[in-house]
Amino acid sequence: TLPGLRDKQGYGKIAQDKWVLLKAKDADAKTLSVDAEFDAEFDLEYVHGHGNKEVVVNHRKSGTLIEADLLFNLPATEQMSKSGLSPTGGLLTRLFVWLNNPQGEALSQRRLIWYGIAQDKKSFNPAVTRIASWNFDRIIPCHGDVIETGGKKIFEKVMEWHIQAARKST
Repeated sequence: TLPGLRDKQGYGKIAQDKWVLLKAKDADAKTLSVDAEFDAEFDLEYVHGHGNKEVVVNHRKSGTLIEADLLFNLPATEQMSKSGLSPTGGLLTRLFVWLNNPQGEALSQRRLIWYGIAQDKKSFNPAVTRIASWNFDRIIPCHGDVIETGGKKIFEKVMEWHIQAARKST
């Protein structure tokens, strides 16, 4: 919760200096840091150009990418498995699954990210390219099933336009 919202909701006051989680590790602020212990095990990227200001974490030892809204893997079969509800039921759900499915060419998800989610491509494209340089195979998305293997190839496929654009601009 952001400090101002937390105060409005009455959760109690947290000192302002306690809200600093990420700090620049280098002069150009392209590499972020939490602390030495965290940095030894994780890669971290703040995707400022994402509509939701995404933070992506990669656990190096397990090769696991953890992200919220950067890439979806719908339908959310795993998440819905104990609810008794269909992960593909309803017209809007089917539409959203179609838009956010990484299968095949993933053209609809690529378009959704390119035209909608990547609000500042000048910032988004290099961030996604840095993430693509990390060593990972598994992706844990906030929306959809865990991609146990082959996650790096799926990530590169879905983010291909952004990676190509970043390489052209350098």
